[in-house]
Amino acid sequence: MNNNKKTLFDKVWDAHVVETIPDGPQIIYIDKHLIHEVTSPQAFAELESRNLEIFRPNQIVATADHNVPTLDQDKPIRDDSSRNQVEQLTENCKKNNIELYGLGHQYQGIVHIIAPELGVTQPGMSIVCGDSHTSTHGAFGSIAFGIGTSQVAQVFASQCLLLNKPKSMRITVNGQLNRNVQPKDVILYIISKVGTDSGTGYFCEYAGNVFEEMSMEGRMTVCNMSIEMGARGGMIAPDETTFNYVKGRTFAPKGEEWEEKLEYWKTLKTDDEAVFDAEFSFDASEIYPMITYGTNPGMGISINQNIPDPQNESEKKALKYMGLKAGQALSDIAVNYVFIGSCTNARIEDFRSAANYIKGKSKSEHVQALIVPGSQQVVKQIFEEGLDEIFNEAGFQIRQPGCSACLAMNDDKIPEGEYCVSTSNRNFEGRQGQGARTILASPLMAAKVAIEGKISVFEN
Repeated sequence: MNNNKKTLFDKVWDAHVVETIPDGPQIIYIDKHLIHEVTSPQAFAELESRNLEIFRPNQIVATADHNVPTLDQDKPIRDDSSRNQVEQLTENCKKNNIELYGLGHQYQGIVHIIAPELGVTQPGMSIVCGDSHTSTHGAFGSIAFGIGTSQVAQVFASQCLLLNKPKSMRITVNGQLNRNVQPKDVILYIISKVGTDSGTGYFCEYAGNVFEEMSMEGRMTVCNMSIEMGARGGMIAPDETTFNYVKGRTFAPKGEEWEEKLEYWKTLKTDDEAVFDAEFSFDASEIYPMITYGTNPGMGISINQNIPDPQNESEKKALKYMGLKAGQALSDIAVNYVFIGSCTNARIEDFRSAANYIKGKSKSEHVQALIVPGSQQVVKQIFEEGLDEIFNEAGFQIRQPGCSACLAMNDDKIPEGEYCVSTSNRNFEGRQGQGARTILASPLMAAKVAIEGKISVFEN
């Protein structure tokens, strides 16, 4: 192995090593710490009990997203535990001089959507959050990963973490994608092929022309779901697309600092002869619009296939929970709920593609369709671009920003036994509400299902 050739992951990781413990883990410096109301209260309490101060409050970005209602955000939160968590976050931030983008703030939104759109997320950074989908930020060529509550406290106290360096994996997709295939389909296809545990212990770099040609929004969707194949995180090398996206954003570097950073960012790519611990490669022409039919994101098929035979007991159990049978056509599934939102697919590009399809059509009478923007900034764009009129005329309901129906932590739950075609990232039992049945899909596919009231193939 040629030791002086490095992967993108090696370059960013190694740049953050404060100290290496002989034959042990490494101390890694953390550039940005994102927090929300669910995983931070215990960490704040731990610091207080040990009489420790927050080491670098300026490196922390805080928002309220998981528990917040998506209706009447100007009124007190009805649910006691949700209200308590949001109030606790407000109090903790105030006490520790941390800026909070809480309800009513112009920057409030889902943590993994606001950090990139504000220019907080930048190439070459180390970013953590007490939330598994922190991998989203790897789309910028940063190492970004979720941490547990005790680690949140570690970062609060020291701005560092004690970690073993993960192994490296590369997934390459080259070729021409089929019509109507979105980034969500690409990652669902990959997970359906490699499985939900293939990434365990790895950081994954996505390479090939398919990712190079993707927008930043698309890359974020792909990296967001790296965690669903078990990976610690996902990364895509920064390029002109990345630099153009970051430039001019609220907290992006300006002037001379921009030029200096840019020079460094351009070095952040895998060296030609660098060796990965694992490699997968796929042909883009084999990817079609996808949906899931089971209770993990690996149980995915293209929409022109029927439900496959279960291969083991857990797949049998999943089909039973989903109320589906092997050989069944997808068009037989009675879908009454559609959710377009979550940290995977609630960016402006997602809503543009949905609105583009919906324009001039009306949703199926029996479908309740939710449009939940990922941030106040996205809300603004939706209204400025007139997408709100398209959604309203078609009978879709536009909500206020939050994690919403991605997870059953707020009011937007799916009733028991009902199917929801969702642009979110997880479909395990009860994810969207007790007994709810989640079918993961792209924003375009979700929009199509809302209009037709069923899952069907795209006409050529």
